[in-house]
Amino acid sequence: MKHIEKAVFIPAVAVIAGGTGFALVASDRAADVFGALRDGLAQWAGWFYVLAVGVFLGACLVIALSRWGEIKLGPQDSTPEYGFASWFAMLFSAGMGIGLMFYAVFEPVTHFQNPPTGEGGTAEAADQAMAITFFHWGIHAWAIYAVVGLSLAYFSFRHGLPLTIRSALYPLVGKRIEGPIGHAVDTAAVVGTLFGVATSLGLGASQINSGLNAVFDVPVSPWVQAGLIAGITGLATISVVAGLDAGIKRLSLINLWLAGGLLAFVFIAGPTLELLASFSQNIGIYLSELPRLTFFADARGETGAWMGDWTLFYWGWWISWSPFVGMFIARVSKGRTIREFIIGVLFAPTIFTFFWMTVYGNSALSAVIADAASPIASAADSVALFAFLETLPLAGITSVVAMVLVTTFFVTSSDSGSLVIDTIASGGKLDPPKWQRIFWAVLEGVVAAALLSVGGLLALQSAAIAAALPFTVVIILALAGLIKGLSLETARKAGGRSAVQVPISGASVPWQTRVRLMFTNPTGREVAQFIEDTVRPSLEEVAETLRGHGAEVEVSGEHGRADLTVRHGDNPDFLYAVVRRRYDRAHFSTDFTEPVPEDEYARAEVALSEGGQHYDVFGYSKAQVIRDCVRQYERHLQWLHHITNA
Repeated sequence: MKHIEKAVFIPAVAVIAGGTGFALVASDRAADVFGALRDGLAQWAGWFYVLAVGVFLGACLVIALSRWGEIKLGPQDSTPEYGFASWFAMLFSAGMGIGLMFYAVFEPVTHFQNPPTGEGGTAEAADQAMAITFFHWGIHAWAIYAVVGLSLAYFSFRHGLPLTIRSALYPLVGKRIEGPIGHAVDTAAVVGTLFGVATSLGLGASQINSGLNAVFDVPVSPWVQAGLIAGITGLATISVVAGLDAGIKRLSLINLWLAGGLLAFVFIAGPTLELLASFSQNIGIYLSELPRLTFFADARGETGAWMGDWTLFYWGWWISWSPFVGMFIARVSKGRTIREFIIGVLFAPTIFTFFWMTVYGNSALSAVIADAASPIASAADSVALFAFLETLPLAGITSVVAMVLVTTFFVTSSDSGSLVIDTIASGGKLDPPKWQRIFWAVLEGVVAAALLSVGGLLALQSAAIAAALPFTVVIILALAGLIKGLSLETARKAGGRSAVQVPISGASVPWQTRVRLMFTNPTGREVAQFIEDTVRPSLEEVAETLRGHGAEVEVSGEHGRADLTVRHGDNPDFLYAVVRRRYDRAHFSTDFTEPVPEDEYARAEVALSEGGQHYDVFGYSKAQVIRDCVRQYERHLQWLHHITNA
C-alpha cells in the first residue's frame, strides 16, 4: 500500500534539509543572511502580507453571514464528532499555545516602552500597546486558520476529496491537482508548516531554559536548549504514536486546565478590579483601531524596523502555521455548519486570548508603571514571564507551573504538527504509518535546534516570514476555490428547484408500494442482499445505456453499497449511490409490523455527491430504481446547464 507521496515528500525534505544544512555549515554567515532576508521581505512584500490577511478576514465574515453559512462540513445529516469543550481545547492549544506564554508579558511591555509611533512610557502608549497586542493575537490570525481549515473541511468531508491542501484548488484546476500543481502546493504546505512549528518549538525551548535559569539556576545556552528540544520532542513522539484521541486530545485538555488555573491565579493575585476595567477598555480601543491597523503597511517608513519585527513576523508565523492549524481544526470539525465553524474559530479562542493578554499584559504594565526600575521592564523576551511572576506570591510554584505549561504546549504543537505534515506528505491519508509521524516530529526538533544555534529569535522570525510567502499565494487560490465551490453548491440547489419542471419518464412508485414499505423493517443482511440483487443490476443497465450515448460511466461499490458514477470532465461528476445504513431501531413500528432484533434494522438510502438524500429505496423494483437514478441524473444535467449558462 502506498504511504508516501514521493513527489511531495522528497522535494519538501530536500528544501528543509538544504536550509537547515546551510544554517549549520555556514553558521557565521547564517545570521547575516537571515537578517537580510527578513528586512528584504518586510520592504518588498510587507504590503502583500497585510492586504492578504485583511482579505482573509473579510471573506470569513461574508461567508459566515451569507446563506453559505448553513452548509454542513460533511453530509447534511452529519453531526460533530467532538463536543464544544474538546473542540475548543484542541484548536486553541494547536493554534496559539507557546506563543501566548512567550509574548503575553514581553510584547505589551515592549510596545509600551518603544511604541511604533509616539512617545513611550505614557498612558497613551499603554493603551496603544494593548491594542497592538490584541491586533497581533486577535481575529486576523484566526481568519487565516479559518480560510485554510474551512477549505480543507469543505472539500474533504462534503465532496470526498483527500484531506490535503491541494484539494482546495479542485474547483480551479480540476483533476490537475493530482499532478505537478498539486504536488507543488502540498510541498509548500509541508515546508511552511515545518518551519512554522519549528519557530514555536524554538521559542518554547528558550523560554523553558529561562524558567529553569530563574528557578534552578540552570545556565542559558544553545546546548541546554538543544537538550530541551530533544527531550520534549521525545515526549511529543510518544503522544504522536498514541494518536489523536488518546494523545493530542488528552494533552489539549490538560493544557486548557493548566492555562486556566495559572490565569485564575494571576487574575486574583494581580490588580483584579483594574484588570476587569482594562479588559473592556482594551476591546473598545482594539475595535476602534481595527480598520486602521488592518491595512497599515507603513508605506512611509514611519515605524522603521518595527513592522518587520512585529506585524509581518506575526502574519508570516500565522500563515506558515496555517496548513498545520487549518488541517488540524478541519479534522476535528466534521459535522459542523460553516457558520458555526467560522464563528467558533474566529471568536471563541480570540476572546480567551484577549482575556489572557489583559491579565498578563496589564498586570505587567501596572507593575512597570508603578516602579520604573521593575525587573520586568529590562527583562529579555524569554525571561519576561518569569520576571513578572516574581512580582506575585508563590513565584517558585507558579514559575514551575508555567514551565510545565510551556512544555505541554510544546508537546501538543509538535505532535499536532507532525500528524498534519505526515497527512499532507502521504497524499491526504488520515492514518499514515506511525514511523512517518515520528520522522517529522524528530525533523521539527532538529530544525528548531539548528535555527536557535545560529541566529536565535532572528533566525526563527526570518524562517517563519520566508516560508509564509509562497503559501500566502496558495491560501489566496484556496479561498478562490472555496468561493467557487460554494457558488456551485448554491447553483446546484437552484438547479434542483428548477429541475422539478423536467418531465420524469414512466410512473413513480405506486402509493400501495409506498405504504407497504412503511411497515417493512428489514435487517442489514436483507438490505445488503437487495442492493446486490436489485440495485446493482439496475445501475449496470443504466450504465450500459449511458455508455451507448458516449458517456464515461463506472459502477462500483463494496458489499452493502452500489455506486454509479458518470464522469463529466472538468465539470462535477454525477454520483448515484444506494448505501446500507444501520440504525438502532426502526423509525416506525406497530403491533402488526414484523419485529426486528435490536441493532439490526437497516435502510437502503440514496446518496448523491453532495451527501445523503435521506430516502429509502428498499423494496423498489428494478424499474423503479432505474427511474429514480435517471431522475436524479436529469436533475444533475439541469444543474450543469444552470452553472454553465449562468
